[in-house]
Amino acid sequence: MRNRTAAILICFFGGSFGVHKFYLGNPVLGILYLVFCWTFIPGLISFFEFLGLCFMSDREFDARFNYAEDPNLLAQSSRYPIGSARSRQEATSTLYDLKKLYEDGIITAEEYEVKRRKMLDDI
Repeated sequence: MRNRTAAILICFFGGSFGVHKFYLGNPVLGILYLVFCWTFIPGLISFFEFLGLCFMSDREFDARFNYAEDPNLLAQSSRYPIGSARSRQEATSTLYDLKKLYEDGIITAEEYEVKRRKMLDDI
């Protein structure tokens, strides 16, 4: 499990070199930060990422960065009410959010299919 406080500290002290990207599970961006650290652009970007991490809720952090360790975190998050849709409009909105998570690579195709099927069965 990744820790939000640790991610904030790593971003603040090692953000210019992309250390926080490696910690948060995105090594490709970490390498790009490292390659371009001499331009100070990664430092500027990491400052805004630092602010974003500071103002991000624990639930949102867990949903974005700890999904692989516990797939149920996504279902427990109030932001993505997967099994609690009561109306068709709520179900449509939830399915849209679920598709967005799949497209962003936050959940796997298998998780997407299982949750989508469960949502459609609940309608």
